[in-house]
Amino acid sequence: MWFLLILLVVIIIIATMSIKIVRQSEVYIIERLGKFYKVADAGLTIIIPFIDHVRSVVSLKQQTLDIPPQGVITKDNVTITIDTVVFYRVTDPAKAVYEIQSLKKGIEYLATTTIRDIIGKMTLDETFSSRDEINGRLRTALDDATNRWGCEIYRVEIQDINPPEDIRNAMEKEMNAERNKRAIILESEAQRQSAITIAEGRKQAAILDAEADKEAKIRRASGEAQAIKEVAEAKAKEIQMVYDAMKNANPDEKLVQLKSLEALEEVAKGEANKVFIPFEATGALSSLGAAKEILKDDKKD
Repeated sequence: MWFLLILLVVIIIIATMSIKIVRQSEVYIIERLGKFYKVADAGLTIIIPFIDHVRSVVSLKQQTLDIPPQGVITKDNVTITIDTVVFYRVTDPAKAVYEIQSLKKGIEYLATTTIRDIIGKMTLDETFSSRDEINGRLRTALDDATNRWGCEIYRVEIQDINPPEDIRNAMEKEMNAERNKRAIILESEAQRQSAITIAEGRKQAAILDAEADKEAKIRRASGEAQAIKEVAEAKAKEIQMVYDAMKNANPDEKLVQLKSLEALEEVAKGEANKVFIPFEATGALSSLGAAKEILKDDKKD
């Protein structure tokens, strides 16, 4: 009875040691008598107790490795601290176990030396403006180096770049000076644009005033010319009326001459009128003058 009980316990222990259940996204590295035997994938795996041995459990999921902050000297002799994180995944579990003592330590040391090599060829300003380039070069260098370890580097990200305190203060002062410079430039540009706009407005106003003055003078001159024309036409009509009246009355020569002179006298009263007396009328004028003198002498006698 005791023998059966002991045998049952032994069978249970052997079955427990023989049956291995591998979880998803993991593999078992199994050795047989100290030598690599196989890679057990997810699911149920049977091994031989005391002969087969599970050397390591390797995760196939993408993993992250936070690289401790590293002090790096730039090309312009500035010491900065860089914090980096590496995303990687094991593609060959056997190589990841047998080709290197510690995969994580190997990636960490490679990342540290590669960062120092890359940053040492850049100036401080280039390290801030070339993060994508640094990330790409780091990923390529690490992927090439870790390929023989059965590992693939998916991504490398620089989380933070910290320059010394005095450098940060100098950079802040430089940024403030640059902001002030931009503000002054923008203000000057705004004032210049405002002055140009005002000058353009004054120019347009002067042009419009000149155009208005010109139009007013033209209209004024046109009105004056029209007024002179209308006055002349009115005077001409008056002369024509007098002439028609005299013609209808059948006057003698002396009466015609007298009425002509009266009409000329009325015409000459206008400020804008110029009167031209024909040469033939001078005889009549002299006769009228002589007659006037005779009449004066008669009155005296």
